[in-house]
Amino acid sequence: MVGFEMSIDFEIRKSDNRAMKGILRIFRLEFLPQSGEFAILVVRLWLGLTMLLNHGLDKLLTFREKADMFLDPLGVGSTVSLMLAVLGEAVGSTLLVLGLFTRSAALSLVVTMGVACFLVHGGSLSGERSGELAFIYLAGFLAILIAGPGRFSMDQFLFAGRAGK
Repeated sequence: MVGFEMSIDFEIRKSDNRAMKGILRIFRLEFLPQSGEFAILVVRLWLGLTMLLNHGLDKLLTFREKADMFLDPLGVGSTVSLMLAVLGEAVGSTLLVLGLFTRSAALSLVVTMGVACFLVHGGSLSGERSGELAFIYLAGFLAILIAGPGRFSMDQFLFAGRAGK
């Protein structure tokens, strides 16, 4: 009789253990695919499209109206400052979305967001003149600059295996 009770007790603990493992898998989100390459694609598309649609296109389409009154944080003139901003925010973000010349595009955006965050907003991350959004973009673009374009990119398609040739 004792052996039978031990057997039942063991089976209950075994099924409890399986249930607990299943619950832990759910909380750890193990059912989601784990892919660094896919993550790079998501970040490139998310940040690139947001930058292009919310900032770059507006500057590009209203260039003439903004050219004379655009801030000049680098002391190169309003028109040149706007051109540099458009280069990063419209051209750079388009290249980033395509995954074409990704690291150069990310570098242009890192510089643009660095200027916006630290020169235009004075490095402030809160308050009226907050550069928090530029700071967050800066972090994302810096991560892409370091990580590279990833497997799902035009760079990979066009240039893979050609380095150093």
